[in-house]
Amino acid sequence: MLDSQKIRTSAPEIDALKIGSGWTVSDLDKMQVFIQSTSGDSHPGSVHLQKYVEIAEQELYKLGVKGAKYTVTDMCDGMAQGHDGMNYSLPSREYIANMISVQGNSMPFDAGLFFSSCDKGIPAHLKAISMLDIPSIVVTGGVMPPGPDLLTLEQIGKYYAQLKRDEITDEEFKEKQCSACPGSGACSFLGTATTMQIMSEALGLALPGTTCAPATFEVLNKNVLDSSKALINTCKNALKPSKIITKKAFENAVMVHAAIGGSTNAIMHMMTLAKVLNLDIDVKIFDEMSKKIPYLVNVRPSGFYPATDFWYAGGVPMVMEQLRDFLHLDVMTVTSKTLGENLEDLKNSDFYKKNHDALTSRGIDYKDIIKPIDTPINSEGSIALLYGNLAPEGSVVKHSAVVKEMHKVTLTAKVFDSEEEAFKAVTTDIIQPGDAVIIRFEGPKGSGMPEMFYTSEAIASHEVLNRTTALITDGRFSGATRGPAIGHLSPEAALGGPIALLEDGDLIEIDIPNRGLNIIGINREKLPLDEVNKILTVRKKSWKPKATESGIDSLSIYKHLAVSGMEGAYMEVSNDNK
Repeated sequence: MLDSQKIRTSAPEIDALKIGSGWTVSDLDKMQVFIQSTSGDSHPGSVHLQKYVEIAEQELYKLGVKGAKYTVTDMCDGMAQGHDGMNYSLPSREYIANMISVQGNSMPFDAGLFFSSCDKGIPAHLKAISMLDIPSIVVTGGVMPPGPDLLTLEQIGKYYAQLKRDEITDEEFKEKQCSACPGSGACSFLGTATTMQIMSEALGLALPGTTCAPATFEVLNKNVLDSSKALINTCKNALKPSKIITKKAFENAVMVHAAIGGSTNAIMHMMTLAKVLNLDIDVKIFDEMSKKIPYLVNVRPSGFYPATDFWYAGGVPMVMEQLRDFLHLDVMTVTSKTLGENLEDLKNSDFYKKNHDALTSRGIDYKDIIKPIDTPINSEGSIALLYGNLAPEGSVVKHSAVVKEMHKVTLTAKVFDSEEEAFKAVTTDIIQPGDAVIIRFEGPKGSGMPEMFYTSEAIASHEVLNRTTALITDGRFSGATRGPAIGHLSPEAALGGPIALLEDGDLIEIDIPNRGLNIIGINREKLPLDEVNKILTVRKKSWKPKATESGIDSLSIYKHLAVSGMEGAYMEVSNDNK
């Protein structure tokens, strides 16, 4: 018996209340589906979803299934930039997932369809799906087209820095602002939104070839109809997320992440999933896979093409075809088939031909977008985890976006306790070549782990600083970040991690090839590591934590319960809090 039917025998009010909500008597006996979305006017990635939710509801009804629509809309990192709203961005993942858990557990459902597109919506849905553990399929809202001359939103940060440096006029900047988002869907670059769309498919929770699709009615409508049909078999076969997101499936997704040059934020989101599902996963898997999986995808911000062209080039299935010899092809997916069977089915369909023909008509070879594995962009993937006396528990860098001369370098620390101070220093020429811009107290417990997007863009868009200066922080970065940016330093400054002990003039060695991040000198003088560590020990004894405000608001609760960025930055009640 379906779970939705079992509960009716012990909770007699349910039938009456559903009839009062517009259900018919015959609806009560049907399979019942939780249709959850981030639909709302919050941003382009969610504003169009309600239309597709209703299409799914109608399709399910035709198939003899009753769907019930619920929503918890998500916030937009882009709209939260430049003010304190960014402090709420990462915490929102936790609250969305928890609210969905409340909804799904309060009224038992047999299966779920989850509609989202963007940075926190998809990670929240993946977490909620894992917590509810009912047969579920992710339906993504696709990707918006680029603007004129392939303009995409992440370039606005660059143009804003140029405006601050008086390199462009107000009118030129306004023109870019008004053209960067020409429609609904996720932003058209390989940031966190598109990365997490890809991760949902790579994990086996979205239908093959559906993620990062252009957000046109024709394409998304087909994806919704196909997903609605597939969900019924997923439910009949009792394919719960815990049976799909196995350790092998997780490894597959990490390999895809390396090949696409995915967002560093995905590490936090994926480690959170591993925690929820009790998978035996060490964060170092991202570094290990990146060393053996080549970087293949020529898509912005590290590459040239917009993210819509990634789908036309073959999307996730084409990346997986290139990685076939590395992947676990026997893992189960929401199609009720294995990954290997899915890839064969796509090869025997017209999926690749239709999409590649669309590129050919524009004079583009799909192999320029998704490189063959024997001619990669780089022999290694995009992510490196750095450890040392500045980051004993680790840090993250997207080294595919860092110029080679910055892969091993010694820089002089310039320390700031907020991004606002650092951004001003970068855009007013206080920061000079050879400096390391340190932004601290921006970790999960410090301020909610906001993005350092504007400062990273100010450095990356500067023709000198992007080759001579690095940004190092216990905060995080936009998925669109490019240039020398190292984040997620753990332990963070709020906990007295080494980044809290840094002073202006300390020498910092970045050694990406050897995965090192160390303080190697004091007051601009290089010293043996043991001497440096002794000085840090003395500094730690006199260090006092910043005063923290108590409160019952969502940000205060998050900061109190959050674990480190390297662990996943999720909220957890420890024994000390019980």
